[in-house]
Order: sequence, then C-alpha cells, then structure tokens
Amino acid sequence: MSQPRTSSIDGKLAEEFTAPSHVDEVREKMLAFARFHAEAGRRVVLITSGGTKVPLESRTVRFLDNFSSGRRGAQSAECFLDSGYAVVFLHRHRSLYPYARMFSSVNVLDALQFSDGDREPDRVVVNTQVLPDVARVLKKYRQVTASKLLLPVEFSTLSEYLHLLKASAQALDTIGSKAMFYLAAAVSDFYIPASDMPEHKIQSSNGPLQLSMKMVPKILSPLVKDWAPRAFVISFKLETDTAILLDKARKALETYRHQAVVANALDSRRGHVVVVTPSSQHEVVLSQEDLENRVEIEEKIVANLTAAHESFIKQQAG
Repeated sequence: MSQPRTSSIDGKLAEEFTAPSHVDEVREKMLAFARFHAEAGRRVVLITSGGTKVPLESRTVRFLDNFSSGRRGAQSAECFLDSGYAVVFLHRHRSLYPYARMFSSVNVLDALQFSDGDREPDRVVVNTQVLPDVARVLKKYRQVTASKLLLPVEFSTLSEYLHLLKASAQALDTIGSKAMFYLAAAVSDFYIPASDMPEHKIQSSNGPLQLSMKMVPKILSPLVKDWAPRAFVISFKLETDTAILLDKARKALETYRHQAVVANALDSRRGHVVVVTPSSQHEVVLSQEDLENRVEIEEKIVANLTAAHESFIKQQAG
C-alpha cells in the first residue's frame, strides 16, 4: 500500500489533539471493510454523525457541546444501505443509531412485558402496541448485520473524531472513486489545546470563567487534497440566517474543491435543503403528500447524491 500523503494539518493533529489508542486498529478494520465491499462491486460511504464534545479540563468534568442528536446521519445510513452501499458509520457515542433511532423516544421498559404463559412465567416479550413496527425494523437490521454491510465506529471528543476521520479517509482512499464521504457530523469550530487545559476541574470559587479558544483546523482541506483525493465528498452547511446560506455553501465548494454541499437552515432542515455542486443547485423539498406518506427528507437527499456519485465514478473511469 502506498504511503498516505501528508499536510501541515497532520502535524497539528499530532501536537494538539490526543489520538485515541485504538486508531490504528480501527483503520485496519475500515481498510478491510472497504476492500471487501469494493471487490464485491459495492460502493462504500463513510457517514459522520452527531456532535463533537470539546473538553474544558484534562480530567474532564465540563465540556462544550452542540444540539446535534445524529438524527440525519442515522436516517441517511439506512437510506444508503437501501441503495446498495456499504456504510462506515462514524458516530458520536450515544447519538442516534440506524434502525434503533426509530425507538429513541421510547422507554425500553415500557416496551417489554412478561409472557402470560404458565410454563415460562419469567419470559419477557415485546409489547407491539408500544413498538408497532419493531418486527419489520428488526428484520431489516438483522439482514444488514448478517451481510456485514454496516461498520459502526464511535467517537466522543473532538480529538477522537479528527483522528478517526483521518484514519477512515486513508482507509477508503484505497478504493478510489467508489468511496463517498457524507460529512453530516456537527463539528465544533473551536477548541482548547491540551497544553492550555487545566488538569483538574475548574473551580467556580475562582470567579467568572473566561475562555480563550483556538479555531479547529479545517479538516476538509487535507481530506480532499491529501488523504482521499479520488473520493466523492459531501459536506454540510447549517446556518440560522438563510440570507447567507447559499453563498457560504458556494464559498465552501470554491475553497475545498469537493463535489457537493448540502445546505440547510436550522428551522427548515427537516423539510427543505439545497444540494449545491460546482455546476448545479437542486432544491430537495418534502411535499404534503410526502409528509402524509411519512417520507423522510434523507431519502431524497440520498437519492440525489447516489445518482451524482454514479456519474462521478463514470467520469473518473473515463
């Protein structure tokens, strides 16, 4: 295997972000997963999902977080699996998970009950009134796991996310244009370097807290240019001000030279997004009929991007 290209960010990652101890092991698992499915004729998508935790202390008690639950990433993973992709699911610990996310609002104990049978009085069964769709979802999940189509990889902190994303890019680079990166995770823009962090819990008795934070390195740049330059890369742009959303999406494409940006406004993200590419702009909207039929917008986003990925693969081959 050829040595991965390096960039100036590689040094910063090594110096200021602690690598998880299992990063090499995870890289090897992702490498084997990508090669196995590519040889079987499948495309492979790396989905990042959930928010990133930014510690304020080395022995972390407090941290900065964001609102992301991983809903879009988990839903999208199911759609990609339905479309024939194998999925590496790089997700925040305890964020929503494919298939299980459908029952995230249910107290698991309310969904279980004892069997009425005398022969097995302690047998526990599912209450299908609480989980009416559980059999269909479980059957689908079992099919996916039996076919080894889903490789879950967890992260918790920002440091873990950055190192694991780099490892995944290096692993998926081996399958060239068959690799897609669907970067839906809500990544912090700010962090405190390990060298500037207090070791112990910050004491409130010291008075008001003032923080000086650095900008997180733009990881999209080395991913596109150095780590996986042949892959099809999609980033996400979320804004609260719709007036600046599309301009920022186009600016991102110009800056990083990747293939697509999914632009979404905070208040309307579950029913309307815009897929922006260097040569096009496509609105993805849920109609009233879609809503009545319980269609999720991720189905339409993924349909748009899988078609674009297919075209990209043909262009690269030509």
